[in-house]
Amino acid sequence: MTTAQPLDVQPTPLALLLLGREADPRSERGVECPGDLPSPSDPDLVARARAAKEQLGDRVFVLGHHYQRDEVIQFADVTGDSFKLARDAAARPEAEYIVFCGVHFMAESADILTTDAQAVVLPDLAAGCSMADMATAEQVAECWDVLTDAGIADQVVPVSYMNSSADIKAFTGRHGGTICTSSNAKRALEWAFEQGEKILFLPDQHLGRNTAVRDMGMSLEDCVVYNPHKPNGGLTAEQLRDAKMILWRGHCSVHGRFSVESVEDVRARIPGVNVLVHPECKHEVVAAADYVGSTEYIIKALEAAPPGSKWAIGTELNLVRRLANRFAAEDKEIVFLDKTVCFCSTMNRIDLPHLVWTLESLADGKLVNRIEVDPETEKFAKLALERMLALP
Repeated sequence: MTTAQPLDVQPTPLALLLLGREADPRSERGVECPGDLPSPSDPDLVARARAAKEQLGDRVFVLGHHYQRDEVIQFADVTGDSFKLARDAAARPEAEYIVFCGVHFMAESADILTTDAQAVVLPDLAAGCSMADMATAEQVAECWDVLTDAGIADQVVPVSYMNSSADIKAFTGRHGGTICTSSNAKRALEWAFEQGEKILFLPDQHLGRNTAVRDMGMSLEDCVVYNPHKPNGGLTAEQLRDAKMILWRGHCSVHGRFSVESVEDVRARIPGVNVLVHPECKHEVVAAADYVGSTEYIIKALEAAPPGSKWAIGTELNLVRRLANRFAAEDKEIVFLDKTVCFCSTMNRIDLPHLVWTLESLADGKLVNRIEVDPETEKFAKLALERMLALP
């Protein structure tokens, strides 16, 4: 009787990560501050944040993304989506500190667009973005090799969503591409098709597909999905050659939760409801909705809505709840599209204790949690951003 010999198999880094035995330093950027956070139960948190902000005066400029908690957003000098906030930061060169209440890729974009004399600070370094982390520089470089081997790389123009890392923006800049937001994705794709025959859209497949099919009249067959976890992206060279849109297999963990069943359910519960969703939702959800648009579009649509109208909104819950409270006095009924509560977990890492710790540290002369993009990455990422800014 023979004894079975142990197999000489080494677990991959991804396997160890999934088993909880390793950490990814790029997606898990740190879960502890280098100082002690105030207690969340401290009744003086609001007063402490206000006092530190007043002490800093014009030296600090606080940006608040629409998806932030109310307790944080109250201290924002401006609110908006990621690109609007980065531009607002660039328009305040006198501010020594830019405190970005958002997530990591947003702070990177602010650092790229602000001056070297300004420091961009993220109150919690663990405030990342699952979508942005779905495309790493190594994976995208490998994808480009696959496109090269298929003989089509010279026909492909990369278009990367604002919700991407500085590394991915830099890749886009190096390869002649541009950045887009959910507001100008159609114009960015039109520009890209003027430069080449095909588009590699990173990292959100849903925004790419919805823009191509819903806004530009392409078919679903014109789109293929590149899966970085499969050999050659799970695609044949023929599929790549036939496609117009090569979509990266990424998605938003919040918007990806909404379903057609959510739409059908809310229509049954609230007769006459208008369904308004973000273009990061799945294609079938967008097709079932009445209106589709960015966070800024959603806000403006509700501002213009007549009194007595009813709305089900498919985007992050903090924003939906804030809008429901804001327009209640105008007799506008605003509900969350899904029955399941769905906050953006990484956005919610920026809470009042982290903001207080950040502002008090800066007031004490201690620069904490600075986000810096290296000069080479910044050069090409800025090139891609500038191409977007030049779009008519």
